[in-house]
This record gives sequence, C-alpha cells and structure tokens, in this order.
Amino acid sequence: MNKKITLPTLCALLFALCMSAEAQQPKKVVRLGYLSASSPAANSARVEAFRQGLRELGYLDGKNIVIQYRWAEEKFVRLPDLAGELVRLKVDVIVTSGGQATRAAKEATRTIPIVMGFDSDPIGSGFVASLGRPAGNITGLSSLAPDISGKQLELLNEIVPRLSRVAVFGNSNEPANSQSLKEVELAAGAFRMKLQYLDVRSPTDIETAFGAASKGRADAVLVLGSAVFNSQRKQIAELAVKSRLPAIYAAVESVEAGGLTSYGASIPDLFRRAATYVDKILKGVKPADLPVEQPTKFELIINLRAAKQIGLTIPPTVLARADRVIR
Repeated sequence: MNKKITLPTLCALLFALCMSAEAQQPKKVVRLGYLSASSPAANSARVEAFRQGLRELGYLDGKNIVIQYRWAEEKFVRLPDLAGELVRLKVDVIVTSGGQATRAAKEATRTIPIVMGFDSDPIGSGFVASLGRPAGNITGLSSLAPDISGKQLELLNEIVPRLSRVAVFGNSNEPANSQSLKEVELAAGAFRMKLQYLDVRSPTDIETAFGAASKGRADAVLVLGSAVFNSQRKQIAELAVKSRLPAIYAAVESVEAGGLTSYGASIPDLFRRAATYVDKILKGVKPADLPVEQPTKFELIINLRAAKQIGLTIPPTVLARADRVIR
C-alpha cells in the first residue's frame, strides 16, 4: 500500500533524525596541561588530589577531560620546552606544580589560563599583581601563610631539648625566602636562639651547608621552602641523620624521604582546590577575576624512624598533635 507522506510527518522525521545525530555527537573533551619541575613519583599525592577534585566536579579523566603531563625530572632547563609543548597542543588550561613550572608557563603563553597548584610567593615572583586581583592569565593558590616559619621554629624548640643554635637553610633565589627568614628571626628573638643562615642555591651547596652547620655547633636545622630542597630531599634527610641534626621541613615529601618532621600547608589540599579554579575558568571566568587563595589546612608529620636514628625522643605532647606519624 502506498501512503502519501505529508509535510508535517516529513518534518517530524527529519527533526527526530537530527536529534538522534546530535545525541550521538561526543561532548567536547577538555584538555588540560600539567607541568612540573620534578617527577611523577614526587607528584603522586598532588596529582591524585587534583584528579579527586576534578572528579568531585564531574570531570572524569579519559572521558570528558584529558590531562597532558609534562615532567622535567629535576632538570629545570627542560621546563621552557615542556611548557612550549603544552602551548602547541592548545590545551585549555595549564596547571603548574611549583614556582619554576609557573615561570616557564608564564613565559610560554600570555593567553592560555594558568592555574598555580601552589606558589610560595606569587606576588614576589611576579606572577600576579595582587592576591585579590591577579590581573593576568595566572591565578591559583599560594602556600605561603603568615608566621609559618616561626611556627616551625617553635616546634623545633618543643622537640629538641635545650635548643639554642639553629642552622637555617634557605635559597636567596626564592622570592619568599626573605619573608620566611624574617619570621624565623622574629621567633628566634622570642626564644633567645642564635641563627646561622646558610644560602643553598644549588644541590652542590647542600653538603657544604651541613658541614658549616656542624662546624657552627648547630643543635638543629630548619629547611625553608625551595625547589632545590624538594628535589634533593633524600640527600638532605640522609645528611641530617649522618650529622645527627634534627631537621624540620616545609614539605611532607621530605619526611617521607627520611626527614624527621615537617609542618606546613597541605599541598595535596591545595591541588584539590586547584580543580575548582579549572572548573570556573572552563565555565568562562577569567583568571584575572579569580583571587589567589591562601592555605587553610596545615599538617604536622613526624617520622619516628628518623628520630630513632639520631637518638631523639619526640615528646608525647607533640606526637598527640601530629596529623600523621611514620613508624
């Protein structure tokens, strides 16, 4: 039987076919770049926290989002080329792990949004005009908190009996170094401690610094935040044990590598929060309009194995406050 197909019926069929074809079209897959000066192993906790933050916002890696990772493996000279690769891939957003990675990304692009997983001093580094109004294509999170270095010295004072002389390992190339040192000096005055500042600008300076600390009769070491210290954390932890010097660090990775204790901003928490910046940018908010946020979660980590190696007993009052104890 032949039936005439009326115009309304034909239109309805065409509309149904169009709707079916549109439903089958894949949604746009977001492409992110992740740039780090170090290695996948050193960034594992940060990456997992970042991916968790993305999942909570509905972004599933490999489905509606793809992350292009670039690792310099502590070879900092590679960062500009790696940043350039991400730019050529035309990723939607670049997420950086640390100041050196952020600087490389900043020099590679002025248009692609850059989200700092953390930076110790975004203003001093020249990444943003101010925390409230970044003013460029960079925003994200700062790991610098008021009095953090002073609190580290306070913890050392609780842990080390009769603490009177502390060697401070810093890096004058780091923008936040001078502010952190001021905080340490202020706390040292309150505790009537003597400080020995040692400028460690490269890995070759580390062993010399420990020798100087021992020669200066230091009772302990306070290691300020620096990419050099993070990349050489295992060597520093081993030399601290060898020199029998209790040491406190800013990053938990240093304790996981064998260091005694760390107190500072939770870097994984900052990376989890970085996912919210990515989400807002993908939804159309400009980086210049997203204020840089400071840390809200801090962690005290203690390594009892390291304490035993140098013959130190951690007071129960300090252990009770620890967020994590490595036994």
